[in-house]
Amino acid sequence: MPKILVIEDEESIRNMLRKLFEMSGYSVLEAADGETGCQICRDERPDIIITDIFMPEKEGLETIKDIRRDSPDVKIIAISGGGSRNPHDSLTTNYLSVAAKFGAAYTFEKPFNIEDLLKAVNELAGQTLSPAMKG
Repeated sequence: MPKILVIEDEESIRNMLRKLFEMSGYSVLEAADGETGCQICRDERPDIIITDIFMPEKEGLETIKDIRRDSPDVKIIAISGGGSRNPHDSLTTNYLSVAAKFGAAYTFEKPFNIEDLLKAVNELAGQTLSPAMKG
């Protein structure tokens, strides 16, 4: 069973993602900040990491760089709503572009389409869409 690490400071988003991925057959680990996420990544070796960009302790771009250094083959998805900034401004897009340059396979701007995120995770894990999530 593929293992996903969700690094997200907003507890409600973390919980929603955990439930979504568990219902789809994934094992899910959680971290509320980048520092904790990097430690869990070193200890647990997840297959896929979903990380927010704007977080306390260690922000997402630094987290992606550190994870890439320690686990160059792990698949990463970056998500961002721009923190306290307007989620529709170009700053979020710029940070997500940088995340892609740092090695994120996919980037999603909040609010994202949950089915698109699940499709990306399934693709990275080499899985097909779970029957519960189809049409």
